[in-house]
Amino acid sequence: MSKLLDGHIAVVTGSGSGIGKAIALGYAEQGASVAILDTNVNAGLKTASEIAEFGVKAISIEANVIDRPSCVRAAKIVSNELGRASILVNNAGINRRTPITGETIDVAKDWDDILDVNVKGVFNITQAFLGQLRATVGRIVNIGSIQSVVHVRWPNSAAYTTSKHGVLGFTKALAAELGPDGVRVNAIGPGLIETPLNKAAREGNPDMLKMVMDHTPLNRAGKPEDIVGPAVFLASDLSAYVTGGILMVDGGFLSI
Repeated sequence: MSKLLDGHIAVVTGSGSGIGKAIALGYAEQGASVAILDTNVNAGLKTASEIAEFGVKAISIEANVIDRPSCVRAAKIVSNELGRASILVNNAGINRRTPITGETIDVAKDWDDILDVNVKGVFNITQAFLGQLRATVGRIVNIGSIQSVVHVRWPNSAAYTTSKHGVLGFTKALAAELGPDGVRVNAIGPGLIETPLNKAAREGNPDMLKMVMDHTPLNRAGKPEDIVGPAVFLASDLSAYVTGGILMVDGGFLSI
């Protein structure tokens, strides 16, 4: 029986752990060959080894999205070892909750670091793979956030909120630009997902956790696996007439 992503070659950034790893495994289960891009080589290799059980090809590439030559190098490796990419998932991201009104040097550094990874990094890797995606009439899935559309309930996160608004803006602009080529571009807006990225915040800020749960009808935090179905949908032909949008996966947070 055919699978939803048979014949596809997927590139997933930041897929050594968390949401990226779950998406990479989910794509492999649906028949795609997968390139694991991560700054953590060992984590990437582990994801690639787990993909082997699905009987598809997987490679792990050390890549840093803030370094353009690194992105170009990764694109060449994917093309040479797997073939031209038809799916790109821009998942790599960071977050630090530094008050914008703070007076320490960390404010400016955190701002620069977050915007570099979460916005410039998305541009860098997308540009590196653009030729391949156009040739394959591919699709791009950007991992935004609930903070792509809401911000008032999250204090001390101006840089992260700005970056995720940027991801959504980039998604819409790129969808308009690449539409004539048949390349679809969409985003996913996760709510609170239990990942290594937010482990310290979840454990050290019970008030924040309570606030989120009070506004989440499903009354639980999400798991990385909760993002897989939406990511498969947006990468597959099931969403053939969907582009320029954001699919919220937030347990109903925006409904109340």
